[in-house]
Amino acid sequence: MQSVKDRIWNEYAAIDAEKTGPGVVRKILAYTDELMIVENQFEAGAVGALHHHPHTQITYVVSGQFEFEINGEKRIVNAGDSMLKKDGIVHGCVCLQKGVLLDIFSPMREDFVAQD
Repeated sequence: MQSVKDRIWNEYAAIDAEKTGPGVVRKILAYTDELMIVENQFEAGAVGALHHHPHTQITYVVSGQFEFEINGEKRIVNAGDSMLKKDGIVHGCVCLQKGVLLDIFSPMREDFVAQD
């Protein structure tokens, strides 16, 4: 099942996963026009290529270890760490140890979903 905008109850096991690149799988957990939460599962060595977008993004490290680059600065992050990326800031990561990231976007990422 695809995630549906404004759905109140979103059962994890029922949400389809989408492969977004080598070693990366994404699940859109819930969203409205104003807000979206996305889970990204990374295998060790997988890359989230440098990019930017017109959304503010907060990333929370659920598990694993990642090297993040945000606005030209690189840091190693671990479970429990979080990062703020304001709209337009260039960012990306490399997964050092298999892990999971939760991304929260404001507003929602229209490019992640088929038009309702």
